[in-house]
Amino acid sequence: MSIQIEVAGIRFLARLEAESAPKTCARFQAMLPLKTRIIQARWSGEACWIPFGDLDLGLAYENHTSHPAPGQLLLYPGGISETEILFPYGSTLFASKVGQLAGNHFATVYEGSDRLHELGELVILKGAQEILFTELK
Repeated sequence: MSIQIEVAGIRFLARLEAESAPKTCARFQAMLPLKTRIIQARWSGEACWIPFGDLDLGLAYENHTSHPAPGQLLLYPGGISETEILFPYGSTLFASKVGQLAGNHFATVYEGSDRLHELGELVILKGAQEILFTELK
């Protein structure tokens, strides 16, 4: 399955990594459509993030990494830091104020990856942006 991601006129298409992160993908799909705000990550380098606070998604680690490539979306299920989605647009080491984290790689951008840095610059220069995740039909 694929999802569409829209931020300030920038459109990305991403495939869900259902084989390697089936529970995370299923939980994410249940949240769709998801409209929220995305901001610059504080500790992870060239990445944006969507904080969900203490939201309990009932997930454990699967297909987890601390070093996502640009366009490899991570869902951190909570624990030592808050639940969040990390959206890397460049060099990233996933971390929080308590140190390095690992998140579940659940989706990979396959269209629009040439605009990832544009997303990063937008969020850095203009602040929080509305983001919409929808199922691609």
